[in-house]
Amino acid sequence: MDSREYAFEGAEPDIHGYAHVSREATVVGDVAVGPTSPRSTAPVEVGRETAIGDGAILHASTVGEKVMVGHGAVLNDADVKDGALVGFNSTVSDAIIGRGSIVAMGTVVPPGYEVPPESFVRGSPAQVTPLSETTIDPDEVFEAFSSGDYANLAARHEDLFE
Repeated sequence: MDSREYAFEGAEPDIHGYAHVSREATVVGDVAVGPTSPRSTAPVEVGRETAIGDGAILHASTVGEKVMVGHGAVLNDADVKDGALVGFNSTVSDAIIGRGSIVAMGTVVPPGYEVPPESFVRGSPAQVTPLSETTIDPDEVFEAFSSGDYANLAARHEDLFE
């Protein structure tokens, strides 16, 4: 097998014999990789204390520190600055998401957008509003997305990588 596979909380990875999984990849728990799974060769950088949701796709993107990327989000040639949140099933392509901004679920941020810091982004195509002009409490949003089982997930995996 070309990857490091680890069981976690009773579930083991299921990687098809013809799947393309890098030798350097680590696959943990309840993960299935089929025979036609694509490979990414472009660089991806992810900052410390950043959470990347299940099924998110990152290609040639930079994600800052303390960022939350929701399940199913797609980042392609994106630059997501520190403290931002990219909601579930959002797409950010060849764009910059400013520090502390919130991208709503299902938003499409097309190429060329430069979202200013502390903005609220929603819609398809994206519309940008300064957070200060909304009733959104960013601290409340981040607390909602960082609580529950996700908050301690890294600690629960710790013994796998000793």
